[in-house]
Amino acid sequence: MTTPVRRRGRTLRQRLLAFITDAVDRLRAAWGILTIAQTRLLNALARIRPDRTSGGGRALRTAIAAFNTSLGAFARAAGAFAERWASSDLPLIYREGAWQILENADRPVSRFTWTERHRAAVTAASAQYYADLTSRIGEALRRARAFLRAAQDAARGAADRFDVTQLRRDHPLDTVIYANDARHPVDAWARAAITWQAVTTANTAAARTALDELGTEWVEVRDGAACGWTSHDDPDRANRTLRTVQDALAHPTAHPHCQRELLPRLDLIGRTQIRTGAPL
Repeated sequence: MTTPVRRRGRTLRQRLLAFITDAVDRLRAAWGILTIAQTRLLNALARIRPDRTSGGGRALRTAIAAFNTSLGAFARAAGAFAERWASSDLPLIYREGAWQILENADRPVSRFTWTERHRAAVTAASAQYYADLTSRIGEALRRARAFLRAAQDAARGAADRFDVTQLRRDHPLDTVIYANDARHPVDAWARAAITWQAVTTANTAAARTALDELGTEWVEVRDGAACGWTSHDDPDRANRTLRTVQDALAHPTAHPHCQRELLPRLDLIGRTQIRTGAPL
């Protein structure tokens, strides 16, 4: 008789935090290439601008070439991150979510296998999140090129006054722009985006595993005490409520930095009179 495979040690939240921290560090390092390149170009421009001699022209061309080299390095580093996150990290996070709900049900993690439904779920999530990340990377490259054009225009301008600080303020490459045109620091965006993707992926796996491997339509939700079900401000509070698997698949998380976790309710298999959202 085969001994069930079980794990001990860190909780799912701790394991997700390790993935998230590593991913944010890699994103920060990639964006660091861009921001350091901007600082170097601005510093070079500040030295060149007061005395625009023929030597200044050569120095400007050298500085521009260095900036363009850094753009390529950023694109490669950020692109490599997005590819690894989508193709490797997210499937591992999905499996962690599936394993955790099996452990919570006191079932061996070996019960989880990569069925067609699991593969389809993680493939869809990975494709969406890869597209989101590469869109941000593309936006950063477009903004960096706009900054370069502005820097070149400033270097060739006729006015004696030149404000490096204003140029950086107009083109802050250490930020991302949200849909409402608000600018947020790269660190804040990276942590929010990566946390959202990781927790959503893990909870999707948990809900799918509850249905497919454990045979239950019901999960118990643990969340922040003030967190709503569909969004943080939703008056339908999520914590310590019962939800159907389909509801959990529709709302695996409510907002960035969401603490939501799903627990299996095997005792409710076959129960039809329960209302989804009912408090415990």
